[in-house]
Amino acid sequence: MAAGIMNITGMITPVETRGVAGRRCVAGITPEFYFHKTIDNSRVVKVADPKRRREIRMFSASVAALFLLLMFYAWQHFSAIQYGYRIEAQKTERERMVELNRSLKLEEAGLRDPGRIDTLARQMGLESPVPGQVVRLDAASSERPVMASIASVAIAPAQ
Repeated sequence: MAAGIMNITGMITPVETRGVAGRRCVAGITPEFYFHKTIDNSRVVKVADPKRRREIRMFSASVAALFLLLMFYAWQHFSAIQYGYRIEAQKTERERMVELNRSLKLEEAGLRDPGRIDTLARQMGLESPVPGQVVRLDAASSERPVMASIASVAIAPAQ
């Protein structure tokens, strides 16, 4: 004991008695001692453990594979939900377009009504055509006179 004298450093600090019911101290102070130890870790060498390294790699690879599978499933799930919303939106848009088409056909039928057209024409001062005044230009009938024709053109070569 004489060869290796230990250095003991101490400090006396008051102990708070509030909140600690079972603790009792003498005269309100408790001595605390700190022992000085010199630790030399310079000779400590970490030994490589190939078995442990292999275990960690296998665990990391399995966790990564599980994560990728989970992300793939989540991607498919959310894509299916998104496609469902798109399909419903397109069904709604189609129904709106069908209703618009129906209303436009009704409006067209009302505008093409011959009685309405006759009334508007009379209000503008137009009269019914006399017989022979109307000439129909149907391609099926060839007995009628031709209104216009195209003549062939000769092209002279350049000299």
